[in-house]
Amino acid sequence: MKLSICNVSDHIVKQDERYTVKDNNTLSNLVVSSTELKPNKSTTGHSHEGQEEVYYMVSGFGRIEIGTRTYTFGPGDVFLIEDGKFHRVHAEYEGAYFVCVLQGRRNH
Repeated sequence: MKLSICNVSDHIVKQDERYTVKDNNTLSNLVVSSTELKPNKSTTGHSHEGQEEVYYMVSGFGRIEIGTRTYTFGPGDVFLIEDGKFHRVHAEYEGAYFVCVLQGRRNH
């Protein structure tokens, strides 16, 4: 199956004034998810036991918290989020779009 990095799915799993999150559940052991984060907004932030994630920042600039560290990001940056690590994304003025691959099924 071929996907566009700009549209991994039409299945909206979360949507509010901060962001739109879409999941593709085609695979059995991985979820491919995208988040369109609006300007000057942040994700809720969370951690989960037993699940690792990879975040690929497609567009926008901002900061990402992973555990006790904070990193700046721009297009093309990739972040590996270890099992149980808290993570939260903060977009700057133009917003941000990123794709996430998570192990198993969504539990958050």
